[in-house]
Order: sequence, then C-alpha cells, then structure tokens
Amino acid sequence: MTPILELRGITKRFPGVLANDQINLTLEKGEIHALLGENGAGKTTLMNILYGLYSQDEGEIFVKGKKIDIHNPSDAIHSGIGMVHQHFMLIPVFTVTENVMLGDEYVKTGGVLDRQKAAKKIREISDTYKLDVDPDAYIRDLPVGIQQRVEIIKLLFRDANILIMDEPTAVLTPQEVVELFKIMHTLIDQGKSIIFITHKLKEVVECSDRITVIRGGKVIKTTTPKQASMNQLATMMVGREVNLKVHKNKAKPGTVVLDVRNLRVLSSSGQIAVDDISFEVRSGEILGIAGVQGNGQTELVKSLTGLMPVLEGEIYIDGQNVTRFSPRKITEIGTAHIPEDRQKDGLVLASPITENLVLSTYYQKPFAKGMVLQDQMILDNSVELVKKFDVRTPTATNLVSTLSGGNQQKVIVAREFSRPIKLLIASQPTRGLDVGSIEYIHSRVIEKRDDGCAVLLVSTELDEVMQLSDRIAVMYRGKILDILDSESISKELLGLLMAGVIPSEKQRKQARTKKQEIVVT
Repeated sequence: MTPILELRGITKRFPGVLANDQINLTLEKGEIHALLGENGAGKTTLMNILYGLYSQDEGEIFVKGKKIDIHNPSDAIHSGIGMVHQHFMLIPVFTVTENVMLGDEYVKTGGVLDRQKAAKKIREISDTYKLDVDPDAYIRDLPVGIQQRVEIIKLLFRDANILIMDEPTAVLTPQEVVELFKIMHTLIDQGKSIIFITHKLKEVVECSDRITVIRGGKVIKTTTPKQASMNQLATMMVGREVNLKVHKNKAKPGTVVLDVRNLRVLSSSGQIAVDDISFEVRSGEILGIAGVQGNGQTELVKSLTGLMPVLEGEIYIDGQNVTRFSPRKITEIGTAHIPEDRQKDGLVLASPITENLVLSTYYQKPFAKGMVLQDQMILDNSVELVKKFDVRTPTATNLVSTLSGGNQQKVIVAREFSRPIKLLIASQPTRGLDVGSIEYIHSRVIEKRDDGCAVLLVSTELDEVMQLSDRIAVMYRGKILDILDSESISKELLGLLMAGVIPSEKQRKQARTKKQEIVVT
C-alpha cells in the first residue's frame, strides 16, 4: 500500500549545522508515527520543512504517492497537512476565534469577517473534544495550557488529513494528556494520520504504532513499542545510557529562606488567582507545587519574582520583606528564576547567546565598568558557560533564537546558576525537553538543593514533582489544599487533591502504605 506521506533524502543545512542528513520517513494512513530525538536532533526542522516553514536543500516529499512542492504553510494546508507547533504560533492581542481563522477566514457578503460562524465551529470542536476554550477570549489572557488547546483547535478547524503534533502534551496535565490521546485515536479512527513528536517515552510507548529515532540529524532506527523498551529508546536518542529515575539523598532542611504569608494576587483579567495562601521553603529542600494548569501557579511565581503586583499578604526572602521589590532587586538578593515561558520571560530571542547569559548581571563587574560593557569579559563568560552547561551551538555569539528548546532552557539555567543564589524558583523547568536534557536539569536542581539552596518547583508533570520534591503543596483554584511529605503521597492521592477533592484519612493511610511497599520492594 502506498504511504500517505513519504520523505526521501531530506537534507537541510544551516550555517555551521547539518540539521537533517538524508532523512527517509514514511507515514501510513491511519497510524500514529512517533518521532523521537534529543532537542536539536533535527525533528522540528524536518517537520518545519514538511509544513513549508523551511525549504529542504535536498530531497523529495510525496503525498499519496504524488510528488509535491511545499514552499509555504498554505501549500502544506492545501495538501492536507496541519501542524501544532511546540512554541505557539498565536497573536496575543487577537481573540481565540481570530487566531484560529487566521489564514482561513470566513467572510460574509461584502468582505466582512464572519466571526460568529467561525466561533460557532470552534465551540463545536471544543465541545466535541472537551477542550473547554472560549472563542471570545484573548490569547494574552489565557494560561499556557489553554493556549496549547487553541493550537490543537487550529489544526482541527482546517480538517487536515496529515497531522503533525510537535510536543503537544508538553503543557498538558495528566488528565488532559489522556483526553488528547482519546482525540488522537478518534482522528485515526476517522482515517487521519499523525506524526507525533514528543520527549516523553511513556507517551510514545502508550500511543504510537511506529517510532523513528533521530540523532544528530540522521535516522538511527525505526521500530515499534513492542520491539524497544523505554531504556533502549532513550539510549538510541542520546547515544549513551540515560538514568530515567531521579536519585537524591534525603533532604537536610535548614533555615527558612522563602516565607509567604496570606498572599492574594489578581490575574491579568482582574480575578483572584492566588487566594490567601501561606507556606515556607527552607534551605536544602525542594517544595513542589502541583496542580492543574491555570489554578494560580503562574500568578504565584510572577508575584514571588516581582513580575506581578501583590494584592494582599507578604513575601519574605531570608527574613527581608520583598513584597514590593522589583524583579531586579529580587534577583540581586540571591533569587534565581527559571520562568514558565522561556521565550517570553526568560530570553531575548533577537539577541545573541552571549547577551542572554548576562541579562541578570550585565551592569555589574566584571561585565561593565560604569556605563561601558566589557565585551571580551561577556564573551569569555559565555564560552565558559556554553561548555560547562553543554549548550549545543556552533558559537556563543549565535542568536539564542537559533537554538532548540532544550538548549534555550540550558542558557537560562546556565545564567541563573552561574551566580550566588539562596533561592531557586523553577516553573515548568523541563517543559518540552528530551530525556537527556531532563536528566541534566534535574541533576542541576538537586545539586542546588544539596548546596543549601531553597528550591520552589512548580510543575504540571506529576512524575517530576514526585521525584524531585521533598514536600508537595497542591494548588486548586488559587488555594493550597494541603502540603504533604513526598514520601507519604501517591499519584492517586495527588490526583484527588488536584481535582479539588480532600482525601479521607483512609485514603491517606492507603497512600502511605503503598509508598512503603514500593520502598521495601
């Protein structure tokens, strides 16, 4: 049977980088074909070629056995190809409806946009697939998780037959991932075909029919979930054995570093997002914040880092009231911040890696003398950090926008960890990263904890929260429902709290017993 899609000998070069090297790939009708590889392996570049965002230097593309030329996304859409991007292609000042219909506008007589007709279709898609998206909402007011759903709706809106999903679960909760997989299999049942790019090995094994591993721009192997274990897949991806579990010593908490008292914060839309919460984080421990995306975690982190005003309550860092401090002052007293959205809040994409690595300290010695920047010191610092933190780039002077998502995250970690800190606030630190980068970030966070740093970890990844945290707080509708020792909490118990259900004492006891049994075995 002729594949619905075939890529033959696709090659793509960038200055100093061979991103795709003679890649061959087939997609059968009605299958989910997973594409695995480290950040920077060439997966997204390959899919950007298929979607018309890049042009290949060599190679051919066939749809249903017919050779096609794709010069832009319109050509791809015309050929039945749709793509959900890892980094959202949304316009913040537009509504959901305006973003979804952009490039595929519904027009009334006289050339007027028919927003009502488009909104009606969006509501139908949202209801059918339980995406819970308001067509009239502005993108700028939506949390990251909801923005991801808008990207999925854009794809469904255009009735694509070949669906490219680039890290679609990176911002979803476990419950939302389950729903997404249901959607994907419904689409397959309807005769559509999916290329599924993800760094999460469990997801690949769970939902894909075939798996192609790419490393260094080349295809290493195409296999199936039955033929390859997660450890084997990880080894193929990275080229070495990868430890998929976090190993850490028992925490030795010291003095209180972060003290949050009766904090209340408004969302950008004026609603209560953080509702009278109090907690402490001590030196030498990791407090994890778990919760479904959109329950106040984003506003909590922004208020702690000076990016959002506090309505009521107080924030103390090392005994100092920082409630009204600016982001710079909070940084200067020894706070590091890994933001939820690395591209929006963590990097200046149009600037080189060198400048991004000194965003927190460029005005201080040795990077500045008075008002004059010391370019050589900035360059030397960047070369050292790029090597130390394994940032994959031809040179330290490349634009940070040219890096893969994982390497952009490494730039942020390198910048934040290369100065003395007493408090680390890490929000979704491994979102969209591959197993090798996740292992790296996790080890660095554990190192900071063991060096005596207080760590506040905010993540929608339950495995990440449970493996890294010493204590876990669960947020629901802006409140902290409970703070539990990580050794006495199960994924089931955590799931109940995330859904707003206060577990009974019997359920808590069962969780403790189950945890003890796991430790014994």
